Amino acid sequence: MPYAHVTGWGMSVPHKVMTNDDLSKIVDTNDKWIREHSGIHERHIASEGETSASLGAAAAFNALGMAGILPTDLDLIICSTSTPEHIFPATACLIQDKLGASNAGAFDLSAACTGFIFALNMAAQSIRTGSAKSILVIGTETLSRFVDWTDRNTCILFGDGAGAFVVQANEKPGGIMGAVMHSDGSGGEFLSIPAGGSAQPASEVTVNAGLHFIHMNGREVFRFATRVMVQATLEAAKKSHWETEEISLIIPHQANLRIIDAAARGLKFPLEKFMINLEKYGNTSTASIPIATVEAFNQKKLKAGDKVILVGFGAGLTWGSLALEWSGPLPSTHYIKADWFKPWARLRSFLLRILRIFEGFLSRNES
Repeated sequence: MPYAHVTGWGMSVPHKVMTNDDLSKIVDTNDKWIREHSGIHERHIASEGETSASLGAAAAFNALGMAGILPTDLDLIICSTSTPEHIFPATACLIQDKLGASNAGAFDLSAACTGFIFALNMAAQSIRTGSAKSILVIGTETLSRFVDWTDRNTCILFGDGAGAFVVQANEKPGGIMGAVMHSDGSGGEFLSIPAGGSAQPASEVTVNAGLHFIHMNGREVFRFATRVMVQATLEAAKKSHWETEEISLIIPHQANLRIIDAAARGLKFPLEKFMINLEKYGNTSTASIPIATVEAFNQKKLKAGDKVILVGFGAGLTWGSLALEWSGPLPSTHYIKADWFKPWARLRSFLLRILRIFEGFLSRNES
């Protein structure tokens, strides 16, 4: 049975940065209050033209370059997002087109902030069964487009960004060792966007009531998160036959520093054993874990053989964790850069659109 190794990783965030001082000019808050309650100093905000698909594609190109594989080598693309471009088509399909990944199936996965862990586990299962050899897993969000900028309890928390992993089959032991996934829909009301779906389709009433914005019961989410972070971490370690002392690093969902601090105390781990970067990005939902992983690697906090736990929680309610034995890129004959492949992907997309127009013209003439 092949092992599922993470062989490439990349991230992308918007250029625009909104600091706590910037926020204090549009809502009743201040830098000191935000830092004390969340640990966040600033967040990146998507500008016009930046979308979940464009950020996801940029992160994906970086991950593919790290792995040394071409987009055409991919068998599958899984995009985890709570802020898709549309209800349909899937954002994963739009990213597939931007990459020129002509051989890959693509679909979206919705599990809120836990989605990247769920998607990684699905990728690992596909590789272990032999149904795929190279899979791209993306977490991408433009949460700023769903934030009520008059609600200081939520607008201070969220930011935009994307992260991506390449997961590949290899006979060498290691990679994704074990994962746990949990859900509890009875708590779905605690963190949601109430309208915009089939239960409450968009209307003048729902828009005027602000039901298309993020609604959160902060107290309940905090209570839930501090409990399940510890539980899920221990479950993934046990499932992978790891002792807690063997864990080199924990990369948690970057929601709130107080939640991470509570998890560290619950596990009796020093806070230094947690990768924390939320002060720069805020809560980027399903993108937060891959973004934090990229920065952990860049800061030399990850080396081959390290035993790492990825752990998250989110709306749904959902929570889960994944045990990952870090290996790094596999030997590759390719060296690619995004700038080399982007023109080909754009040309491919253009030619396919022209071909459809031509096919439509022929079918009309034949009828």
